[in-house]
Amino acid sequence: MSYMLDTNICIYVMKAHPPEVLARLTQLGQDEAVMSIVTYAELRAGLEMVTDTRFQNESALNLLIKRIPIQHFDEAAAESFGRLRAAVRDRRRDALDRLIAAHAISLDATLITNNETDFKDYPGLKVENWVNPPL
Repeated sequence: MSYMLDTNICIYVMKAHPPEVLARLTQLGQDEAVMSIVTYAELRAGLEMVTDTRFQNESALNLLIKRIPIQHFDEAAAESFGRLRAAVRDRRRDALDRLIAAHAISLDATLITNNETDFKDYPGLKVENWVNPPL
């Protein structure tokens, strides 16, 4: 099984908090977890907005991408996005979240996020929350 880390999960890993997220990630084998290029773009935007800790944040991001490969958005992901957009027309969600969801679906990956409501009801999307797992 493969996992795609949402932006909030990548931030948790870089901060090593909450610890259960990092612990769960370390249980995975090499290349079992990936991030979307969309997530990487969001993380890069965050670096540009927080200048006082930029050096530390950039170092943490560089370490993260050594462990978590970035997956490029390809034709299969674009086709998945089109299907999601058509299937959930009335949803006023963040377009970047929809792109991440489509990317995860195209890779048959489970999306790991702490923002489950942002990804609710997307057909074919598998979601797990490593911060608040079900009891």
